[in-house]
Amino acid sequence: MKHIFLVAALCASGVSGLAQPSTVQSNAAAMASGENAAVDSADVFFSHLNLQEVVVTGSTGETQLKNSAAAITVVDERTLMGTAATNVIDAIASQPGVSQVSTGAGISKPVIRGLGYNRIVTVSDGMRQEGQQWGYEHGIEIDGADVASVEVLKGPASLIYGSDALAGVVKFNRRSPHEAGTMGATLRSAYHTNNGMAEYSLSLGANAHSIYWDATYSEQWAREYKNRHDGYVPGSQWHERAIAALVGTNRSWGKSRITFTHYHNTPGIIEGERDEATGELVSDYGKLKTYRHGMPFQHVYHTKVVTDNTLYLGAGRLNIMLGYQLNRRQEFEESATHYDMYLKLSTLNYNIHYTSGNLGGWRFTTGAGGMWQANGNHGDEYLIPDYRLLDIGVFATAQRGWERLTLTGGVRLDRRHISADELLDDGEVRFEAFKRNFTGCSGSVGAVFHASQATTLRLNVARGFRAPAISELSARGVHEGALRYEVGDNKLKPEFSTQLDLGMDVTTSMVALQVALFTNRIGGYIFLQRDGGVVDDMPVFNYTGGTAQLTGGEVTLDFHPLHCLHVGTAFSMVNAVQLHHHGDSRYLPLTPAPRWVTDVKYELNHHGKMFCNSYVSLALDYNFKQSKFYGVNDTETATPAYALLNATVGTQLNYRGKHVATLVITASNLTDKVYQSHLSRLKAADADLDGRRGVFNMGRNVIFKVTIPLTWGI
Repeated sequence: MKHIFLVAALCASGVSGLAQPSTVQSNAAAMASGENAAVDSADVFFSHLNLQEVVVTGSTGETQLKNSAAAITVVDERTLMGTAATNVIDAIASQPGVSQVSTGAGISKPVIRGLGYNRIVTVSDGMRQEGQQWGYEHGIEIDGADVASVEVLKGPASLIYGSDALAGVVKFNRRSPHEAGTMGATLRSAYHTNNGMAEYSLSLGANAHSIYWDATYSEQWAREYKNRHDGYVPGSQWHERAIAALVGTNRSWGKSRITFTHYHNTPGIIEGERDEATGELVSDYGKLKTYRHGMPFQHVYHTKVVTDNTLYLGAGRLNIMLGYQLNRRQEFEESATHYDMYLKLSTLNYNIHYTSGNLGGWRFTTGAGGMWQANGNHGDEYLIPDYRLLDIGVFATAQRGWERLTLTGGVRLDRRHISADELLDDGEVRFEAFKRNFTGCSGSVGAVFHASQATTLRLNVARGFRAPAISELSARGVHEGALRYEVGDNKLKPEFSTQLDLGMDVTTSMVALQVALFTNRIGGYIFLQRDGGVVDDMPVFNYTGGTAQLTGGEVTLDFHPLHCLHVGTAFSMVNAVQLHHHGDSRYLPLTPAPRWVTDVKYELNHHGKMFCNSYVSLALDYNFKQSKFYGVNDTETATPAYALLNATVGTQLNYRGKHVATLVITASNLTDKVYQSHLSRLKAADADLDGRRGVFNMGRNVIFKVTIPLTWGI
C-alpha cells in the first residue's frame, strides 16, 4: 500500500511525467496503420487527434487504441532506437508494467505485470512464436533488426491466440512496404562498449504497385559483458544471425503475403562458478575478453514460414493464416562437436476468421485457431519427453461504438490434447507415458467512455485459460542453463484467471496522465519450488500449484511545459501473493520490484539544414528493494534497491535537403552501478568470498547507432 500512496503523492504534487510512453502512443499512428513515415515528435507529442488514429490488434482484433478497453502499450521504431538495450525484449522492458527475466545481456524473456514464460504469447508475422519458451534461460527467436514496432497487451484479454495468453500478448510488427513505385535499402549498425557487441543489418525492398517484396539480413557478435564486481563474466558471449524475406500483393479482391524467417543464435551458458581461493568467476577457455565461446554453449535455430491471406467479401473480410515453424535447440556441455541435449520442435499453426462489416452499428468477428505440435529428443540427455500436442479453439467477438461509448467483448472455447511417450534411460523409466486433455473457456467484456475530449475511462473484465506446459507436466532432469534439477507433475490442473482492469487517460495540451489499475486472481497457479534436495550436484525444484492473487498497476504522468521540453515520471508495481499461505510461501516467485522512472528530454531543433530533430534526454530508473519473495528452502532471496542513470543523444542528418542518416548515442548505467535485477536467473549462481551470491548485471554501456536509408524510383 505504501507504493500506492507514493504514486498518489506524486500525482497530487504535480511532479512532471515521463515523456517516453506518451511519445510512443502518439507517434504510433503512422506505424500502426502500416505507414513508415517520419514523425516530428514536437508536433504530435500530445496531439489528441493523432492518438485517435492509432490502430492495435487487441482482445477483439483490430481497433483504435482510444477505443480499447484492455491495457495496451505501443512502442514505435523511434523509441526502440532511442533505448539502450542489447536485445528487443530489453528494449521494451523499460515500459511501465513490463519487465524481463534475463540471463546476462543476451537472453531476455518478457514479463507482464508479474507473469511470464508460457503465460505470455509472443507473436511475429501474425503468428504465435513456438520455441521451447518454457525454458528459464531461453530467449525469443526473433530478430530485433526486423522489428518496426511492438504492441504489448496486458492481461488475459486476447481471444485470438487461445491458451497461454493468460498474462498478455507481445506482438512484433515488421516494417511496412515501401511506397508504390519505389525501391529502397536501409543499413543499420551499432556498437556496444561494455561487451564489444557489434551488429549490423541490411534490408532491401521494392513496391511495384500491386506487388511488393522485402529482404533483411542481420548479424551480431558479443564478447563477455562486465561489471565492477565480477569483471568479465565467462559464458556471456553470443553470435546471432538472421534472415527474413517476404513477398506480397494488394489487389481489388484482397491481399496476400508469404513470409520466411530463419534465426540462428549461438549463446554461451553462464554457470557462475567461482574459484574457492579467490572468489573470481571461473573460465574454462583461458583468457577472457574474447568473442570465442567456451563450454557449455548452445546452437538455437528457428525457421518459420507464414502465409497471410485476406479476401474482401462485400463489406466484410475473410482472413486465412497458416504457418509452419521448426525450432532446434542443441546444447553442448563436454564437446564442441557433439551435442548432449537436442530438442527438435515442429509446429503447424492456423487461424481463420471472418470480420463483418457494420451491422446495425455492430462489428462481429468469428473464427477458429490452433496448432499441432511434435517435439523429439535427439541427444544423450533429456529434460522433457517426446510429445505431441493438438490445440483447437473457436471464438467470437463483437464491438459497438457510439459517439462517446464503445463496448467490446467476446468468448473463446479451447481444447488441448497432449500425449507424451515413455522414455527409458539406461534401462530405467525416465519419463512415463501419459495423455491429458484440457478444456477451457475464456472471454472478456469491456467498455470505454469518453467523458470529455480530454478524459477517457476504461473498464475491462477478462477470464483467461492456460493448460500446463510440457515441462510443468513431465520435466525430470538437470536443467543446465537454469542451474537446477527440475521435476514435473503430470497431475497438474490448468490455470484459470479472472482479471479486472480500470483505466483513465487525461490528455491536454501540456499534460497527459495515464492510470491503469488491475487485480488478477489465478486458480491452479503453477510455479517452481525448491524442495531442499540435491541431484547431480544441482538443487531440486518441483512444479507445484496454488491460488494466486496479483494486484497493482501503472501511473504515468507527462508534462510538456515548453515546445522543446518534456518531463515525465512513471511508477509501476505488482503485489503477487499465494492465497491462504503465510511466511516464506506467501509471495509468488519472480515478482518484479516496484519501479519508478523519471525522464527529462530536451529537443534542440526540428528544422535544421544539416541536423534536425535533434534531442538529448536523461532518465533515472529506480528499482525498489524486493523484500516480498518466495523464500521456501531458499527458492528466492531478497534483492536490494538500485538506481540506474541513462542518457540518449540523437539527431537526423540531412544533405541537400534529403534525410541521409539517423545517429543515436545511448548510454545505460552511466554511474557503473553494481546491482542485481530480482528477475535475473544469475542470482542463483555461487557466492563470492564476501558471501554475495550470484553474478551481477551489466555495468556501464554506451551504444553508438547509425541508420542510413536509401530510396529511388522504379
